[in-house]
Amino acid sequence: MANRQVGYGLSAEIANKLASKYSLDDEREVLDWISMLISVPVPPPGKENAHAWLKDGTKLCNLINVLSPGIVRKVNNSKMAFKQMENIGFFLEAVEKVGVNRLDLFQTVDLFENQNLVQVYLCIFKLSSAARNNGFPGPHIGVKTAAKNERIFSEETLREGRNIIGLQMGSNKVASQAGMTAYGTSRQMITKIDK
Repeated sequence: MANRQVGYGLSAEIANKLASKYSLDDEREVLDWISMLISVPVPPPGKENAHAWLKDGTKLCNLINVLSPGIVRKVNNSKMAFKQMENIGFFLEAVEKVGVNRLDLFQTVDLFENQNLVQVYLCIFKLSSAARNNGFPGPHIGVKTAAKNERIFSEETLREGRNIIGLQMGSNKVASQAGMTAYGTSRQMITKIDK
């Protein structure tokens, strides 16, 4: 891992904001789910332990191969940094093929250099949702994504809907623009004084 200088100013603010988003509950949920699916013991709690456990990318590649068999053909077991980052890249490519949105992925350095484990966990939550949508029968974490709910209305029902005044348009009983002044004119604050 690269030795990064401690940030100052904006860099420090961003690092502190990322650190404040870290959740041990999310960590535990994600790591328990991974270990359950790939039959590997869970590491002790803590951000550094989680990072060390996931850093080489082999567990992530094994996870995606359980969810979608054979999608990652080669998993590197080498201790060399570029091979470990290659594993993470294989995982990210496979996750995108499974159906996770590109915006929900993390960058390789987020995991490898322990820069943003929160984004790594969010990606794994989205992976679980995508696996559920693809019919994976095993356990899941995170939320279930909504399925398509297409509605088909008859022509008569559509015609009736055109006659209803939407709430944003106001109603024809109370709401009106009577008494409104033109743009740019001052507001008239005149009170009647009877003596």
